[in-house]
Amino acid sequence: MHPTNGAVRAVPPATVARLPGYLRALDALAAEDVVTTSSDELAVRAGVSPAQLRKDLSFLGSYGRRGVGYDVAHLSEQVGVALGLATQRRVVIVGIGNLGHALANYSGFADRGFAVVALVDASPAVVGTTVAGLVVEPLDQLADIVTSRDVSIGVIATPAAGAQDVCDALVQAGVAGILTFAPRALRVPEHVDLRAVDVASELQILAFHDARRTATGA
Repeated sequence: MHPTNGAVRAVPPATVARLPGYLRALDALAAEDVVTTSSDELAVRAGVSPAQLRKDLSFLGSYGRRGVGYDVAHLSEQVGVALGLATQRRVVIVGIGNLGHALANYSGFADRGFAVVALVDASPAVVGTTVAGLVVEPLDQLADIVTSRDVSIGVIATPAAGAQDVCDALVQAGVAGILTFAPRALRVPEHVDLRAVDVASELQILAFHDARRTATGA
């Protein structure tokens, strides 16, 4: 369960993408008061094969003990450290419409080590209102907000038309991690990590596969 050689190899992006799923599964086990788990059980809960699970965890230097398995608490800590959750990340949400409201009120951020410290919007009708205990601030104060509150992650929940301008403002302010829900492609410098969540596109992909199944009678 502990690293055997003191060295942790570079973690491939595909493995990083699966780590949150492992952390969710471990949290569920801990909530059930499970102390140790097998690779088979953890893999089923995470939706991967046991071989894939063991390979992924080996990048963290974690190896289950034969006949014992993985220590749930220790492995959860390892995965959290690998994901950078040992240090709280401060978040600003830009765009406080329906989606922005929902994100601001989402309790899961705090559970994962993220603190939403500011809400920002360009609309005078929205600025000054209170959402999830935070007063919405104007977009032209974004740079000061990022600097004064040590924000490292920006969430874009604006309409598509203004998303690139918001993205540019976040980058200019010094934010190096951006999560966007805007339904358009955004451009960022190489040093900035951009993750996009496009619900409509995902639904279209599901529609494509559903149409194929219907056409083939599968």
